[in-house]
Parts: sequence; structure tokens; C-alpha cells
Amino acid sequence: MDDSGDLASAYSDDSVLFRVLRHLGWDSLANIGYFTPPTLPFAALTGPVPFQRRLVRRSLALLDARPGQLVLDAGCGRGDTTARLGAAGCRALGVDIQPAQIDQARRRFGGLSGVRFAVADATALPQRAAEIPLTDGSFDRVHCLEAAFHFGHEGRRSFLSESFRLLRPGGRLVLVDVTSRTDQPIGTLDPNGLVRGTWRFDDIEPCERYPLMACAAGFTTRRILDWTTPVLHRAALLCALFVG
Repeated sequence: MDDSGDLASAYSDDSVLFRVLRHLGWDSLANIGYFTPPTLPFAALTGPVPFQRRLVRRSLALLDARPGQLVLDAGCGRGDTTARLGAAGCRALGVDIQPAQIDQARRRFGGLSGVRFAVADATALPQRAAEIPLTDGSFDRVHCLEAAFHFGHEGRRSFLSESFRLLRPGGRLVLVDVTSRTDQPIGTLDPNGLVRGTWRFDDIEPCERYPLMACAAGFTTRRILDWTTPVLHRAALLCALFVG
């Protein structure tokens, strides 16, 4: 995973773009959002939060975590998704490599029943986190929402292997990530480096490679959804409204 100190500046007011995004409403959530054509015009008035929550709901619906199940929320950021899992009756552990993010998650949601947070690298998990053993086959679900693009290619491979190791037979991983359609250099997709420089990452995974990596880790891929248009394309249209 990328260096946590460098990555932290991508999600703090050290970043000019992040200051702008926070002004628009980013706070406890930092995902892009899920936008539909009928609601897109309202985004300029409401800000991104309703659409970020919609993406979270869709991701957690795929996870289908049940009350009492033990769930790892990898790259949990400020803890909103972990708190939602706890509110649904799960025993939820949120991990993030950035101490500042975990501090905020604990302040906001640390008092909730069944919710724990720990500073940990999702690509190389410790033996225990927040007093919860991270032993083989000990978790029912693993969730990772728009965090794995930070891991780098080898980090994503390691994360998939760690997730498979952690899950019980019949367990489920839901991974929502930013991918490319081809194995083209990231510089051709982000020639000015604005996105890479702001969010501190060097590559994104070609979408066709993910199922191969998951299979190599031991997973059976049950479902692949392409959310490029509702997430990336419509978010770009929204950004153009503010920039233009």
C-alpha cells in the first residue's frame, strides 16, 4: 500500500481539491457517488452526499451481511460504512492505514455497539486488530469501497489473498474499485496528473485482470457490475458544471 503519510494529504485540507470537495459536502464519506440521470441536475444543489450514500447502499446490498456476522471493512476511512454495518447488527471491524482517519472514525462511531476500528494495512494484516483475531477463516464478509486503487497492483493481489485467507468457506468479498478498460498507462488516462497527484496513486487495475487475480487468490467470481457511467462519467459531468 502507498505510504500512509503521503496518502493522508490526499484526504486532508492540505489538498486544494479536497478543500473544495469538503465545501461541496464531502466529510464522513469520501467516495465518488452513484448518479442517475433524473437526479443528476439536483446534485449541483444538494452536493455529493446523497449520491455517496447511494453508492454505499448499493455496495452494502451486494455484501448482504447478516446480523451477528463478523465483517472486515477494509480502507474504512472515517468509518461511515463500518458504522452502517454495526447498525445492521454485524460485528464490524474497520481498518485503514491512515491514523488520522481512524481517529476520526473512533470519535464519530467508536461508541457504537459491535463497531471497532484499527490502524492496519489491508494488504498485510496483523494477527490482531482492535483485540479481534485476524485468523484464517474467521470472517464472514470483507468489504472494500473505493480504496483498492491506492494499493498498487501487487498490493491488490495481496489484498485479495488476505481476504480469501480471512473468509470462512462460503464467505463473501465485495470490492468496488476504479479500473481501466484496457492495460494502458495511467498517464494516458490522467495526462496532467491531477487525479493521481490529488489522491496519491500511480496505477489502476485493468478491469479484465481483476477476475483473474481473484481466481488466483481462490475466489469464485459471482457477479461483476460496471458502474463506470453512473459513478465516473456522471461525476465528471457534475465536476464540469463547477469548473465550467
